[in-house]
Amino acid sequence: MPAHKSTPEEIRQRFDSDVERFSNLETGQSATIDAPLSLELIARVAGGVGPNATALLDIGCGAGNYTLKLLQHLPLQSVTLCDLSRPMLDRAVERISAAAPDVSVTAMQCDIRSAALPEAAFDVAVAAAALHHLRGDEEWRHVFAAVFRALRPGGSFWISDLVTHQSPDVQGVMWQRYGEYLASLKGLEYRDRVFAYIEAEDTPRPLFWQLELLARTGFRQLEVLHKNSVFAAFGGIK
Repeated sequence: MPAHKSTPEEIRQRFDSDVERFSNLETGQSATIDAPLSLELIARVAGGVGPNATALLDIGCGAGNYTLKLLQHLPLQSVTLCDLSRPMLDRAVERISAAAPDVSVTAMQCDIRSAALPEAAFDVAVAAAALHHLRGDEEWRHVFAAVFRALRPGGSFWISDLVTHQSPDVQGVMWQRYGEYLASLKGLEYRDRVFAYIEAEDTPRPLFWQLELLARTGFRQLEVLHKNSVFAAFGGIK
């Protein structure tokens, strides 16, 4: 890990200026391998696990893509959005309100590490490309525990994110593969730019480490929905 990682304020500033890119369901996460597939799988599985779910917590909501997709599979009545970026939140509220005018939308400009989440208030929680900004073990434990408390019995928590591997050799292979994907998408300069902001901003954890933490937190059923290279979609049911 470099001596200095980006602060939440520095991360917020980058996302404040990138709203348009994240406002597309298909291409908003182009730097994420299989982003549309993970989005579709999480939305369908959340609907299958909790077909009567009415309350959603969207952590690191960005421009609202996950909520918009979940609205296609769940009878949501209320949505709580959490994001560092006010422009992202404003765009998410605009898009969600247009798509589902009868759904109550609450926008919280906050860091999930310090968010005051109500207890047993949500049926579903999602975190897409957000948790890799967490730093030490204590932050991960705190956030997972806070989400667990915020879910109702039977509620589910779904994560789509950058992950690492416990074997350095496997990590090297998977990271090279990710670099090849980025270069094929937009060239070597784009690959290097993505690698640079990951190095500055992100501290992802291995998939199995996160699954073990979900189990220790109290989630009774764990599921891996998809994994490709250094990205995975997974979660747990309370």
